[in-house]
Formats: sequence, structure tokens, C-alpha cells
Amino acid sequence: MREYSFLFEGMPYLIVSPKDIGIKQEINETGKTFEENALLKAKAYASLSNLTTLADDSGLEVDALNGEPGVRSARYAGEGAPQAKLIEYLLQKLSGIPWGERDARFKCAIAIASPDGEMITCHGECQGIITFEPKGKEGFGYDPVFYLPELDKTMAELTMKEKNKVSHRGKAARKARRYLELYGQE
Repeated sequence: MREYSFLFEGMPYLIVSPKDIGIKQEINETGKTFEENALLKAKAYASLSNLTTLADDSGLEVDALNGEPGVRSARYAGEGAPQAKLIEYLLQKLSGIPWGERDARFKCAIAIASPDGEMITCHGECQGIITFEPKGKEGFGYDPVFYLPELDKTMAELTMKEKNKVSHRGKAARKARRYLELYGQE
């Protein structure tokens, strides 16, 4: 919510979470792709709220792990595992893998659904390398071990403004913002 509030700042929309409007129902991410999960959530919450709804799914894909953790990024080290455990588990899986073989990407799919069933998706991707140890205090998830060679920093060393310029979520959100600017004018 904090990132999206920042990314959609200045738009003529009030950004609310399901909890903010009294929706307690959780939507299970049963899709096999980030896009499928984002669409599942956007469609369900648009129906429950009767509001235009934005939902996303995002995660990390590591080449040396055949695309893992993928859509299971948040549950990679077990359901409800804290950030430190996720990072520790990922680094254990990459133990012995040299720097030149630690390529990875963050991916994000944002789905926007209207109550009348119209849906679109926007995608963003950010390439990087998984470090050998965490560095930085900002962000969440795998940010402390996701190194951006062009900036010589991990995602967790970036300010929110810097992160949103290069991140997978920032790229997808800029596309979603353009759509909402057009959609909001109709």
C-alpha cells in the first residue's frame, strides 16, 4: 500500500485496501503465473467492492534455480516465513553458485478490473544478481540480496524514489497509471 500510494500520488483516486472498506475475504493465489494471480485477485475484489480494483502479484526468478522461487516467492521458505528466513533459504539454495551464475529478475503483473468485468494487465521486470549476503535496510522481501549492477547497490540500499524508477513494480505501475489516466477521463 505504501509503495502504491507513492506510485499513484497525484491521481484522482482514493487508494484503499480491502480491509479499509470492510472486506475480510482473502483471495488464494492459485494461478501458475504472476498474471493469473493478479487477475484472480483484481476480479474477485472488484466484484466484492463494486470498485475499480488494482491487484498485483510479483516475485523473484533466479536462473540458477530454474526460475524459483517464482510465484511462490513469499512462501519459498514456508508459509508466513519472515524476510530473514526467506533470504537465508534462498542463499542456502544458491550455496556454491558463483557470481557469474546468479542472474535473477523481479517480475510484477498488475491487473486492473472494473466491476463490469473489464480487465487489463500491465507487466514490469527488473534484472539483477543475487548477492552472497544481505546489504541495505530499505524495501522488503528479497531486496537486500538483489543487486543492481547499473546502480552498484542492492534494491534495499535505494530510497523509495530511486527504487520506483527501476523496480519491476514501478515499471508495471507506470503502465497502469497511464491506463488509469485514460480510463478516468472517460
